[in-house]
Amino acid sequence: MSQSVCILGATGSIGQSTLKILAQHSQEYSVFAVTAQSRLAELVEICKQYRPRFAVVPSSKVDELRQLLVAEQLADIEILADEAGLIAVASHSDVDVVMAAIVGAAGLLPTLAAVKAGKRVLLANKEALVMSGDIMMQAALDHHATLLPVDSEHNAIFQCLPQNYFQAERNGQPKLGVSNILLTASGGPFLNHSLEQLHSVTPAQACKHPNWSMGQKISVDSATLMNKGLELIEACHLFSIEEHFVTVVVHPQSIIHSMVQYVDGSTLAQMGNPDMCTPIAHALAWPERIQTHVPALNVFTHSQLNFVEPDTTRFPALQLARQAMKVGGTTPAILNAANEIAVDAFLKQKIGFMQIPAIVEQTLNQLAHQAANNLDVILQADAEARAIAQQLVTNKGS
Repeated sequence: MSQSVCILGATGSIGQSTLKILAQHSQEYSVFAVTAQSRLAELVEICKQYRPRFAVVPSSKVDELRQLLVAEQLADIEILADEAGLIAVASHSDVDVVMAAIVGAAGLLPTLAAVKAGKRVLLANKEALVMSGDIMMQAALDHHATLLPVDSEHNAIFQCLPQNYFQAERNGQPKLGVSNILLTASGGPFLNHSLEQLHSVTPAQACKHPNWSMGQKISVDSATLMNKGLELIEACHLFSIEEHFVTVVVHPQSIIHSMVQYVDGSTLAQMGNPDMCTPIAHALAWPERIQTHVPALNVFTHSQLNFVEPDTTRFPALQLARQAMKVGGTTPAILNAANEIAVDAFLKQKIGFMQIPAIVEQTLNQLAHQAANNLDVILQADAEARAIAQQLVTNKGS
């Protein structure tokens, strides 16, 4: 019997890779619902090929999508709108698997809805855990949801951990012989840039990642190393481990996706070509394995692998994220919100590259953190941080 899949963020790079795998295994999986923010032409093509039951778009796009679907004789596809539509398809009783691939804070509530509905959730949206890690992980326990990481680094860590790791007590300490997690980072496109050079880089340069094909926002985050900071926070929640047990390692080749160290001196690494289809397929079929188009790693052509410590002087975002995790409460949500505003401003050429972490730091300094014991407090902190960061962008641009 095939499993029914809902793809939140179907037109993005993760959504496209997911659809590629589903097409390869059409007997085992069917597409139940797809969502998109603005790329309606791509969404219609997806609907033509996969014939989902639902499509979700912003309310401002509903009429346009309906006309496009009617023109393609796809009027039977039901259109839902906005956050309510996302939540409805993510928690629908007919859905088995939810790919949570909406970028940014917008993915929080639909992802949480899927978790509370007890789904198998393939987590590609790291911001949802950054903002509400304790709430999300507790909801997964309470509602017996299966939360599987799709980020290549977290998926690698998941594969290297002991099988019964997640049955052990969630107390922030390494367990079952684990001593440390090594979270790898490519270093992004500006790994060897000087501080002076970083002040003048452009959005086009920042979006040109050397190893991975990604959307604009995550590409900029990779360039500032904020992406690795968000992943550090995500790792702490996913694997119930305090931040000082997570070491970030710059590995420019992106062949080793992350490592786990053990008390006996062992270090287990997960390796592979840098293609998101591999971790998506792993999470989709776990605990089984399914075939992908990704070729096996040729170790002879990758005979040299380099590892260096990250430079937090040139890339201060990583240290800001580590400190936010250490402080806890609403601080990671504030960090994430300010970063989203700053990255958007950089992409629109309103601020410079090095002003991104500066605006994040100023927002953190201006907004006091609180205990993140409910969603309303987190969402309020998110809104306040966005307002402060937006004002800082305005002041920088004036």
